[in-house]
Amino acid sequence: MLNITYKTGEIPQIEELIDLFNSSDYFPIKDKTDLGRIATMFKNSNIVITAWENRKLIGLSRALSDFSYCCYLSDLCVRDEYKRQGIGQKLVELTKEKAGNECKLILQSSPNAIAFYSKIGMKQINSAFIIQREY
Repeated sequence: MLNITYKTGEIPQIEELIDLFNSSDYFPIKDKTDLGRIATMFKNSNIVITAWENRKLIGLSRALSDFSYCCYLSDLCVRDEYKRQGIGQKLVELTKEKAGNECKLILQSSPNAIAFYSKIGMKQINSAFIIQREY
């Protein structure tokens, strides 16, 4: 049985974030060496929830919210060896809880995570638009 602790509002060290991203099938930006950009992403987020097993970062959720209408879930990441244990689902639930009942939770899924989001009860929509970033 895993002993997992969830923390809200605590931003891990940059080395812990890089290690987590490298230990999953998810890295939010193309240039894995752009530590300044990764640090800025977390500094400017207003919801960060992390999952820990002892002192090891095993998962995280990073989001932007106005706490009254919408919350954009920017990143959801769990180490590969910890997947399929409910950690990702718990991180989504805690993010929604932190954003509040008035907020809808929206995200753009990577292709390999679509089945996960459907499985945890999120509804897929086709009314979203994007101006793609330069990586």
